[in-house]
Amino acid sequence: MISAGNGGIVEEPMGKALNISTSQRELNCQSAIPERLKPLNSDNLGSPSAKFDQMGDRRDELPPTLPSSRPHHLRQRITKLFSRKLDWASIRKMCKEWFKKPLNIVIFIWIACVGVCSVIMLLLITGALNHALPKKSQRDTWTEVINQSLNALFGLLCLYQHPKRLSHLNLLLRWRPEDISALRSAYCKNGTYKPNEWRNMVVVVVLLNLNCFAQYAACGLNWGFKRSERPATLVGICVLAAVLSAAIAGLYCTHSSLGKDYDSELEEESQAQKIVPLEKRFSFASDKGRVVETRPQWSGGILDFWDDFSTASLSLFCCFCVFGWNLERLRFGNMYIHIATFLLFCMGPFWIFNLAAVNIDSDSVKKLLGGTGVVLSLFGLLYGGFWRIRMRKRYHLPSYNTCCGKPEVADCALWLFCCCCSLAQEVRTANSYDIVEDKFCRKHENISPLPREEGRYTYTSATPLQTIPSPSRSADELHSPENVIIIPPSPSVIQREEENLKQKL
Repeated sequence: MISAGNGGIVEEPMGKALNISTSQRELNCQSAIPERLKPLNSDNLGSPSAKFDQMGDRRDELPPTLPSSRPHHLRQRITKLFSRKLDWASIRKMCKEWFKKPLNIVIFIWIACVGVCSVIMLLLITGALNHALPKKSQRDTWTEVINQSLNALFGLLCLYQHPKRLSHLNLLLRWRPEDISALRSAYCKNGTYKPNEWRNMVVVVVLLNLNCFAQYAACGLNWGFKRSERPATLVGICVLAAVLSAAIAGLYCTHSSLGKDYDSELEEESQAQKIVPLEKRFSFASDKGRVVETRPQWSGGILDFWDDFSTASLSLFCCFCVFGWNLERLRFGNMYIHIATFLLFCMGPFWIFNLAAVNIDSDSVKKLLGGTGVVLSLFGLLYGGFWRIRMRKRYHLPSYNTCCGKPEVADCALWLFCCCCSLAQEVRTANSYDIVEDKFCRKHENISPLPREEGRYTYTSATPLQTIPSPSRSADELHSPENVIIIPPSPSVIQREEENLKQKL
């Protein structure tokens, strides 16, 4: 039976209708088969680039609310840059804020050391120091010292950054919602969605990992061969690959869609494109029914390790593992990345600078480089102080103002001079609260009734309290005093009780 266009109904035989429906189903199946077999084309199977394009198409699906692009040309950027007047007061303020972070101070010291070594190397190559170093042997010795120093500085930087870069490569391969949020915050401008973001992130992360491996190869050539036997061509290729890969990665991240601004017609649309982390989307991360601690406190003092001796023992003998585990439950990233990075901060400088001193002939320079490695390894404990500052600011914990009134300096000093005690205090503090959505909440406590409160209620008032049975209980439980709702007395009864009490007194 088929309805006609004028509202009437035309009856047709059942068999014909069945044939029509069957034929339509066959046509649909035939049209669907080629679509399913398109990915199985022989060209796609044999081409790695085609597979990469398919992965990119699946992971770079454009959302329906994609904002429009507003790229700025290079001439417009230069014109906009030079048309502005420099506000020196705001620049000084920005510099002060930047130097308040201990990690930025370390980066500045690294840049200063690289700059000084580069200038000295340039002067040695151009012959500007021939009057100060008249002998060729002296110039060769200083050239090797500066070369090994630069090699050690860049090797340290790659060694510190490589665990995070490998982690980002793993996140790109998994591509889960929580992974997308972390990658966008690291590589996308403003941490928002960008067109073809997966493909562009893959290019940047692969180049950054290539930078690390090329630097490792350069370090191996500089440490494994003496200056006279070292293959200069291989060293130059490795250094050039390390420098170009890092530079291309930076330029690509800035000039591709990852570094561009995008206009959004509605603010709600841009907010809808942000990925909510996994721990904030499920019920176990909900603070419903919990009491958020507005003024949390440290659990004991720095030297109160007797409050939890097991935690203090683990902080002493398994410092690196406890440190990474505690940061992961505080929502500061992957545990294994923190363990590897902390180990490299504390042990990497010692080995790198001692290896750099192997091919140097001067004993005094060898001792200087070895001592520098020991000092930098001790200062690697400041990595824990940096994360203590992050923990204190995120969870609004009280600060220590014992070091010139600077809480950041105090946190770094605690980790530098008493790292195990500081770590034990941080673990005890995290144990004292429930961590929910970057907040400290009070722990649930199951309060059991006292023995005298086992369903027996005694009232000293002369006027008995009225009670009504709970409607949610069965008829057999109505006589139990535990299952009644107590109705408070009226104000008139309370006033009468007070007047009687006054008359007795």
